[in-house]
Amino acid sequence: MNIKKIALLYAFVLAFSSTILVSCDNEGDSNIQWWDWTYNEPVPEPEPEYIEPNTAITALGWENVKETYGALPEGINVYKAPATLEERKTVAYAAVVDLTKKTWDVWSVMTNDYKTDEEFKTPSQIYDSSNKPVVLVNGGFFFSSEGNYSQSLSVKGGEVYCWNINYASKDWVTVYNQTAAAFIEHTEGSFEACWTYSNWNHSENWIYSEPAQNAWGETPCETPSATYPCEAKAFEAKTAIGGGPVLLRGGEIKNTYTEELLDISADGAHPRTAIGVTAEKKVVLFVCEGRGMTEGVSGFTTEEVAKIMKSLGCVEAMNLDGGGSSCMLVNGKETIKGSDGTQRAVASAVMLK
Repeated sequence: MNIKKIALLYAFVLAFSSTILVSCDNEGDSNIQWWDWTYNEPVPEPEPEYIEPNTAITALGWENVKETYGALPEGINVYKAPATLEERKTVAYAAVVDLTKKTWDVWSVMTNDYKTDEEFKTPSQIYDSSNKPVVLVNGGFFFSSEGNYSQSLSVKGGEVYCWNINYASKDWVTVYNQTAAAFIEHTEGSFEACWTYSNWNHSENWIYSEPAQNAWGETPCETPSATYPCEAKAFEAKTAIGGGPVLLRGGEIKNTYTEELLDISADGAHPRTAIGVTAEKKVVLFVCEGRGMTEGVSGFTTEEVAKIMKSLGCVEAMNLDGGGSSCMLVNGKETIKGSDGTQRAVASAVMLK
């Protein structure tokens, strides 16, 4: 390139650069676009509105006491009953677990034909030895007579720790073959309150949709089988607890303490414990105080407990051991005053965790 062309190119570049500098410095130039780069503080997201998980329960006057007993995990809520239920002065609690978030389980002694070499434990002892579940209530029936015996079914992780007792007698002359109550979660996830029978060597184990029609003082019914008292299903369960009577089945009140040969003062007002499940598969644990531990608080009949469980949305429900056994712990703290004045050692318990 010759010197003349270099000189022309240099002059062009110099002139163009001057134009840019003048334009950038000329704030009055109407052809220049000025951008507003003002910094705006980010707007914080609003706190999510708390939605009561069981609005039907609080609508009945039950109070969510989730803060009274320490922090509760998502999926478990505890409610205190209104001052009056079933026209009785009341101290009662209901714990509800959403099984999509948390679970239920049982603790139990291991038995051999109902007898166990293990010691019964108080609810607080069970709580401490079971990795501190969120909620714990007493379980099924038991007795002590030259040893410890559990009378009620308990199944944990598909393993049977104890079968429901299969006989009943008051004089050991007349002996009844007993179809006893059970609250079962099956391996495929369905629930039912039902009646069971297991023969002496446990080679035949049945589930029934109705109990044998036994009653004290009447001729004992025939031995339960695959076809009596109705068409049976082979027993299987993922988790289960025994007790009685069945309170609700298919949403209908049953209260079959007569047929189950139970001497639990069912028609009297006493402390009670119960378990149930809603149509949405939320397990409900209920406990009520009684026998005047709080002035004027007598407890409930099993019929009244059935009505209460139904009002809480349960479609299947069963009574557990009551009286001095009735107890509910929430984060290890007692909710009701036990009628023995202290916690009673029990053979089984139900936990939410």
